[in-house]
Amino acid sequence: MGAQISRVVCLALTGFLLLVPAGAPQEKKTKKPRPPADPKVENYYGGVFLVGEGGIPNGPCFHINGRVTSAGFFNELKSYETDDGTVFRVGTTEVTQFPDKLLLSLTIRDQLCSYGLQQVGTGGYLTPEEMSSLKLTLYWKHGVELRPVGKILMLNHTVDPIQPYATNVAAELPKRYLWTYELGIFCDSVPLTDSLVLIFRTADDHIAARVAARL
Repeated sequence: MGAQISRVVCLALTGFLLLVPAGAPQEKKTKKPRPPADPKVENYYGGVFLVGEGGIPNGPCFHINGRVTSAGFFNELKSYETDDGTVFRVGTTEVTQFPDKLLLSLTIRDQLCSYGLQQVGTGGYLTPEEMSSLKLTLYWKHGVELRPVGKILMLNHTVDPIQPYATNVAAELPKRYLWTYELGIFCDSVPLTDSLVLIFRTADDHIAARVAARL
């Protein structure tokens, strides 16, 4: 039995050796050099978006959605991470500053208070009176420095009622609203590395919300 097994093994090995030409040089595997990693590229199609939440002390909490646009500027803008920092380009042209005019669009509505805002807001619904008591200030943030935005123009402002899902009991439910704002911002040589910071304050100067739009 052992002789038969040895004979089978020898035949198998012989068959294997027949597949390799005698004296064929063995090819050495060489590692191909890796191509350089592409720089991190980010585009800003549709604008720069911001999302945040806030709360009025002993009052309701609210949600903020916003977007910064400027004609087609952000649709063409891309940022490239390099060893020397971030480079912004529109097409093949390097840019360093925001356009002279920006459009800031905001929508605000009440929401349930999240855990982080429980001690600020106590719930309830955001009324027109409470909303009108808030003051909005815009800043450009460079590092830790905040400087007020120069010229701001209110372009549009609407207050629309939010229809409840249960329309059959709508008359019994508190009225809820969606606030929409459009603000024109005039820039004067503002670097693209700066952030646009929005701070909402109450009548007694308490900060109700702080959100930022950054590239």
